[in-house]
Amino acid sequence: MKIAVTTTGNDLNSPFENRFGRAPGFIIYDTETKQFEAVDNSMNLNAAQGAGIQAAMNVIKAGAKVLVSGHCGPKAFTVLKQAEVKIFNANAATVSEAVEKYVSGMLIEMKSADVDGHW
Repeated sequence: MKIAVTTTGNDLNSPFENRFGRAPGFIIYDTETKQFEAVDNSMNLNAAQGAGIQAAMNVIKAGAKVLVSGHCGPKAFTVLKQAEVKIFNANAATVSEAVEKYVSGMLIEMKSADVDGHW
């Protein structure tokens, strides 16, 4: 299964990013093959509006069934839920730490957005 993790870099040792919509990128990690790819989200960094929705579309397009991020706003949360992407809140230093926490079952699935839009 593919999971998307918010990041500021391009590999598993990159820093974990707390923001979702305005995260510079995502690491799409396949829990079965242990392979990953970086997905650029930089076009949303300075978006006046719609950053969360566009970021959600990037995650869906990449084929992820799970998102691991620090926070998720209401519009992005709705788009992800409609696409049946599960969202988990994490606090981690690196992408690999966030992946490890997810795989080991240490994260709790979010039931609603935890920040306002434009965060």
